[in-house]
Amino acid sequence: MNVSNPNLRNIAIIAHVDHGKTTLVDSMFKQSGIYRSNETVQDRAMDSNELERERGITILSKTTGVRYHGVKINIVDTPGHSDFGGEVERALKLVDGVMLLVDASEGPLPQTRYVLSKALEQGLTPIVVINKIDRPDARIQEVLNEVFDLFIDLDAAEEQLEFPIVYTIARDGIAKLSPEDPSETLEPLFEAIVKYIPPPEGDPDGILQFQVANLDYSDYLGRIAIGRVFQGTLRQGDEVSVCRLDGQVHKTKITRMYSFEGLKRVDETVATPGDILAISGVEGITIGETVSHPDTPKAMPKIRIDEPTIGMVFTINTSPFAGREGQWVTSRNLRDRLDKELLTNVSLKVEGGPDAFQVMGRGELQLAILIEMMRREGFELMVGKPQILTKEIDGKVHEPLELLVVDVPEQYVGVVIEKMGMRKGKMSKMVNHGSGRVRLEFQVPSRGLIGLRSEMLTDTKGTAIMNSLFQGYMEWQGDIPMRPTGALVADRAGSTTGYAIFNLQERGEMFIAPGTDVYEGMLVGENSRTDDLVVNIVKEKKLTNMRSSSADEAIRLVPPRLLNLEQAIEFINEDEWVEVTPKSIRLRKKILKANQR
Repeated sequence: MNVSNPNLRNIAIIAHVDHGKTTLVDSMFKQSGIYRSNETVQDRAMDSNELERERGITILSKTTGVRYHGVKINIVDTPGHSDFGGEVERALKLVDGVMLLVDASEGPLPQTRYVLSKALEQGLTPIVVINKIDRPDARIQEVLNEVFDLFIDLDAAEEQLEFPIVYTIARDGIAKLSPEDPSETLEPLFEAIVKYIPPPEGDPDGILQFQVANLDYSDYLGRIAIGRVFQGTLRQGDEVSVCRLDGQVHKTKITRMYSFEGLKRVDETVATPGDILAISGVEGITIGETVSHPDTPKAMPKIRIDEPTIGMVFTINTSPFAGREGQWVTSRNLRDRLDKELLTNVSLKVEGGPDAFQVMGRGELQLAILIEMMRREGFELMVGKPQILTKEIDGKVHEPLELLVVDVPEQYVGVVIEKMGMRKGKMSKMVNHGSGRVRLEFQVPSRGLIGLRSEMLTDTKGTAIMNSLFQGYMEWQGDIPMRPTGALVADRAGSTTGYAIFNLQERGEMFIAPGTDVYEGMLVGENSRTDDLVVNIVKEKKLTNMRSSSADEAIRLVPPRLLNLEQAIEFINEDEWVEVTPKSIRLRKKILKANQR
């Protein structure tokens, strides 16, 4: 018999990047009293990973809980980037309702659309939160109309269309039921959650069903599975069976259970339907599997994850500088690290070996973040140019298609349309908000986006805001012209000199400063022409005992363009590698010797 648990609410926060999800959770923490009065608190407490704090984005979805007047509210904070869409889909499995956060000036963006469509498909109850209403360029009523249009566009059910609206300033911890409301706290938001989000239902005496939606790893407890009890009762020390994705059933014992309160984990002994928990003691469990009754197990439907659309080759570092800076350099180290990543990252796939691995994911950003994490852990590796994964449909080759939304000042509209035309992008919509900025929508093949971000920022003087979203597959669109220029390639090993760089800088743009160690076949700059140019960048000035009138003129060097990881991946061609070590990012030719190329 299904009973609801009136003292529990499960809710996910969904939104586009930078609309304020993690900041809102911070304010909810402060006002629900989970911190002591004298405790020092860092901002964006939920972004615990070092890369998340640096970039100001959420990469992994995380679970927390706050209490409000005796009701426990479990909150799942989700990422906003489409590259981490796999994280969002799983987070929504845990909850009964969503808080859709929309920026009061930017309005709904592609990612808002993506996360909302996933939530409506699962029949979740929405609360709409219009955030940043104190922005000078806020367009509250217009944004609200855009949100309504989006709901209708996504075929929301009647009851989903009657959503409550809360207006917030997440940074200051203020929520209001109307923009004029004098409220100074988040009280109206807590009230709305308790009032509108349905309490979880389930039969505490039924057959146990606990589905895993996320994984964590601890060196002491091994693999930790995070999920929700949908039916039955789970007790610490129980014998259970795990229904594997391949249909096998495996018996085990639950050693420890935790629930989430703020940033802490609290030990639990009994869990009933609706509880979101972490359990340990289940070796080898993965996302989507069901923990059930030991004798009469009953599996839940699998969680479907979007397929990868982009792949990159990861291989061991074979350059002359291999092993100088990294701690983990062998193919076995690389294989073990990728296997460990697959344990918690379900939207990745890895094929191949023994020395080279094809790593497939949802986008360039997702793969670049994996490479950046590996490099910080002391790995050395080389990665190739990103490749699009195609599909055969009805005997024809199809490639992934993306919806790209570009927000630019009016004067750059022509530049953007021309740039997208070269990359086979078709414009489907153009909206002028009257604020001097124009929003353009394009349907573009995924390969047209490789290397686009850096070019677009250069062309629009850093003012373009770009967001893309996977839309499906389209027929192969023919060749897309990529990097139009060649590279400057070092012809010998040594240390670069200011004199050599000064004489080469009219040939193109340099990537390295004087005094950098180089080897034969390493890329040292971008040629201003289409072909590669082999250069001597370690040449020294000949000294004579004759005085010359111009000898002591100072040489003037143009500052080099130092590429970061994403820019390096976007720059390389098919015949080049990016060499990644904990201290440096170098670009090189696959074949180092000039006479063999």
